Amino acid sequence: MSGIVKKILIAIVLLGLVGGIFYIYKQRTTLQPDQLYRLQEITQGNVAQTVSANGTLNPVTLISVGAQVSGRVSKLYVDFNDHVEKGQILLTLDDALFTAQIAQSEGAVRNMQASVELAQANEARMRTLFAQEYVSKQELDQAVQALKSARAQLDTARGQLRRDKTNQSYSVIRSPVSGVVVDRVVDVGQTVAASFQTPTLIKIAQDLSKMQIDSSFAEADIGKIKVGQKAKFSVDAYANRNFEGTVKQLRLNPTVTSNVVTYDVVISVDNPEQILLPGMTAYVNIMVAKHDNVLLAPNAALRFKPKQDESQAGKTPRGDGQRGGKRKSGQEDTAIGKIYVIKDGKPSPIRVSVGISDGRFTEITSADLKVNDKVVIGENQADGEVVHSTSSMRFRMF
Repeated sequence: MSGIVKKILIAIVLLGLVGGIFYIYKQRTTLQPDQLYRLQEITQGNVAQTVSANGTLNPVTLISVGAQVSGRVSKLYVDFNDHVEKGQILLTLDDALFTAQIAQSEGAVRNMQASVELAQANEARMRTLFAQEYVSKQELDQAVQALKSARAQLDTARGQLRRDKTNQSYSVIRSPVSGVVVDRVVDVGQTVAASFQTPTLIKIAQDLSKMQIDSSFAEADIGKIKVGQKAKFSVDAYANRNFEGTVKQLRLNPTVTSNVVTYDVVISVDNPEQILLPGMTAYVNIMVAKHDNVLLAPNAALRFKPKQDESQAGKTPRGDGQRGGKRKSGQEDTAIGKIYVIKDGKPSPIRVSVGISDGRFTEITSADLKVNDKVVIGENQADGEVVHSTSSMRFRMF
């Protein structure tokens, strides 16, 4: 019997040792809250809310110079990027046909002048004969009518001559404004056909020191944008430089693409260095609200939910989500959010009033939170894994 007792005692001692080792292991592998969760402090500062969109830089005034008559380009006096003055000749069309038409019209005018002179002489003669009663009243009337008809035909011929001369003047294309040539779509020898519509030959930007951005903002953001607001933008050509502009116009004509409604917002831009070029893509940010010296929480804290909350997400009443609920305060609606802090080693929710956000931090109001309080922004523990408290080794539990 003594042998059996010895074996039992040895077994008890061994079990005690195993239990002690297991207890020590559990103590060492028990994680502190700051190891289970990622924490970040509440701060105080300024926050600005912006809305963003892409747009295209364009000259404020872009003139498309066309041709009112058809013809072949005989001379070209300007090229891309040339500075031109108002009234300067840009190009000329072959005017041989116009010259011939003018000569023909001038001959018709001289012919009509001769007809008028003859009709005047006949009318004077008929009046003399009618006074002497050698011709009838009807013959005098016919002479008067012939004179009027000749004069009318002369006016028609003169009008045709003026039209032909005007068409010839249109063969010389002049700049209607002072500016810079930004596009030229014709070359010497090319035939311009102006039968149905005026073709565009040259485009002139009137003043490249004044530009504008035509940007498309979503309908959800358009209510926050007002004329006169400051806008900041960047372009790919100068990635490390920010430019400024001012909202000039909100155009009421919407654009609908795949059921997405956008509105054109025009932003005026000063370009004294003329380094911003037409057609550049601008990435625009417009500040629509700014609050100073407010409590700021990281956006990740407002998005965080413990696993037990996520499992009951379907049972959560409306208004208990990150920013889903709204509570009326006077005349304004305040968004309600939930932030978790560590209490008794576990995440504990605190309801907060949520204000504007800059994409990284959000303004909050809560009597239970102050500056430097730590809030939960995420979890460090992966599913099925325990992180060792004294090393980076991980033991998978089977």
